[in-house]
Amino acid sequence: MIRLVLALAALLAAAAMPAAAQDRIPSHCIALADAAPGLEYVQLAAYGDPLDRNVARLTYVAHATFLLESAGGLLVATDFTGDLGGIARIPDVVTMNNAHSTHFTGYPDPAIPHVLEGWATDGKAADHYLDLGEILVRNVPTDVRGRSGTVRKNGNSIFVFELAGLCIGHLGHLHHEPDPRQYAALGRLDVVMAPVDGGLTLDLPTMIRVLQRLRSSVVIPMHWFSEGSLQRFLDGISGDFAIDRPGRSFLDVSLKSLPSRPTVVVLEPARLLE
Repeated sequence: MIRLVLALAALLAAAAMPAAAQDRIPSHCIALADAAPGLEYVQLAAYGDPLDRNVARLTYVAHATFLLESAGGLLVATDFTGDLGGIARIPDVVTMNNAHSTHFTGYPDPAIPHVLEGWATDGKAADHYLDLGEILVRNVPTDVRGRSGTVRKNGNSIFVFELAGLCIGHLGHLHHEPDPRQYAALGRLDVVMAPVDGGLTLDLPTMIRVLQRLRSSVVIPMHWFSEGSLQRFLDGISGDFAIDRPGRSFLDVSLKSLPSRPTVVVLEPARLLE
């Protein structure tokens, strides 16, 4: 009788399990994979619309903040400042960096289940490996410049999100080119969000060298302050990457729809609305 009750409870729990808890499609972060031909990853969809299981949605909210959505409904906000716009939904995960106040909040909503700080605490580098089933979140620490030419060890994190079989990287407030160990820890990134201001983070020649080394299928510029600064980045990278500007704030991407040629996709920042 006890076994029967336990079995029934297990079945009920499985039936009640949210879609967000489904198994993650295996990614290939540490192994190169050929991208499928075509440039069809931008879909006519928006925040909250249903997604196929093998598709992830990225929405550029502002500055360095993106919202990642999984097919099961999990939400992850990057470089979270506490403001995503007018949506009532609380993200399941937020990541933060503190090189500047525009990349974190000291007062995240206590209802957020997982708040991941990307900086060192008490001299110990941030070390995250959060497996939510459909999404895996991990980080690779990097140093940041301090005042008067000093270096703050492990003051930034490159966060990597594995979902829908994809590896998606957010470089945060990157101040130096990753070393070989850090490149190896990142693995193969299909999509990378890169700061392209050319001064507060990496200078443009170094940032372009990093992106050439990563050779991601899709690069999304962030942390640009004007059309002029964005254009300087696009001019500098256009010899190696195709440029696409679809005129919206989001894209849907899957392994099958990655472009055959590495492509910079310029998204227009827009705060979210229900």
